[in-house]
Amino acid sequence: MNTASRADVTAVILVAAGSGQRLGYGMPKAKVPLGGDSILTHALRGVAAAGIARQICVAIPPGDPELRAQCEAFEAELQAEHRRTAGSGEGVQLPAVTVVDGGSSRAESVRAALSALLPGMQAVLVHDAARALAPEAVFHRVAAALAAGAVAVIPVMPVVDTIKTVDPSLGADADIAPEVVTGTAPREMLRAVQTPQGFDLATLRRAHEAAAEYDNAREAAVTDDAMLVEQLGVPVYAVRGASQSLKITTPLDLILAEGLLEGPLGARWVEG
Repeated sequence: MNTASRADVTAVILVAAGSGQRLGYGMPKAKVPLGGDSILTHALRGVAAAGIARQICVAIPPGDPELRAQCEAFEAELQAEHRRTAGSGEGVQLPAVTVVDGGSSRAESVRAALSALLPGMQAVLVHDAARALAPEAVFHRVAAALAAGAVAVIPVMPVVDTIKTVDPSLGADADIAPEVVTGTAPREMLRAVQTPQGFDLATLRRAHEAAAEYDNAREAAVTDDAMLVEQLGVPVYAVRGASQSLKITTPLDLILAEGLLEGPLGARWVEG
């Protein structure tokens, strides 16, 4: 299946309902400025530029008119670009942009978006707006793996740091340090997980239906959609991610993202 035909049945869910407390701006993370635009606007442009989506469904904080307006402005920007290129042979079908109110957890936000997908969708990529500079090539690798037969696929990066497992220090040891090392994880087997994560739509819906029955503690332990699919016993495949797909969570992350945007070649064109 080529890119164009995949796009006819593929949706992208963009999760943008995070509070952004660790960024320290006093506003939802998706609103935080990045290179003259918001994090959300950069993320939307990246999804659209990849050209793999028939629909982009954005989960925003409930009742947030500013982020909803940013999505509407982005859709108008897409339409204006489409009109500009319509006579040049560059025009492509525009993705539908849908906005839903997210929930108090990431899983609730994804479930809200799943319920708003257009009929006929067969595959879905779930992407964090906080990874606003993810290169188009990562979207293409995930979509290609789905087209080749994967039911679930995630982009990953090798772990370069040495990873230790620890336990809390007990008794007199607590006066020395708060934790004690219990082992060293085999670094060659470890991968740092990114988004967009791609799934067969029916499988992801089944995984979220099962997760809806989790208690609060179990739901809090789930950090991405791939974990939910893993718990169904479904194989999750991995493709190469990109260093530019950093998750903007702290002020330092925002500085790094600004630096990527100001680089000589632009963040989306250099992979590493």
